[in-house]
Amino acid sequence: MTAQRLHPRVRVVWVLRAVLAAAILAAPVAGAHYLGYAPRWAPVVAGAVLLALGVVHALLRYRRWSYEIREDALYLDRGVITQVRTTVPLVRIQHVDSRRGPVERGVGLASCVVYTAGSRGADVRIPGLTPDGASDLREELKRLAIRADGEDAV
Repeated sequence: MTAQRLHPRVRVVWVLRAVLAAAILAAPVAGAHYLGYAPRWAPVVAGAVLLALGVVHALLRYRRWSYEIREDALYLDRGVITQVRTTVPLVRIQHVDSRRGPVERGVGLASCVVYTAGSRGADVRIPGLTPDGASDLREELKRLAIRADGEDAV
């Protein structure tokens, strides 16, 4: 299987998060202006800079995110500043969920969460899938994990 990309609508989710983060992070500057500690233009500039950085990060994040299922493992490639390549051996998969949060439901997307054996918090999330795509991925990973576990049995 070749590397799979996320659905383009995931950019909407990530840009909305960037807008929210910019508003929250710019609020103290607005408060400082309100109290007379910052010039009138400071909240606007802070918000604009934070928003621009967030939107650029969201778009670069989309371009960098991919996943691939091979016979032995699930491979994830992601990250903007720090590029992360993750390999999840199929034999280590414990269970797989598909998940849809409120924002994802709003734009018609879902995520697939793969839980692995090992340390606490050893799970990976593949965002930006269509609901059918998340279900198909969940079923495919389940099938491959069962097959890999049978081959690995002693």
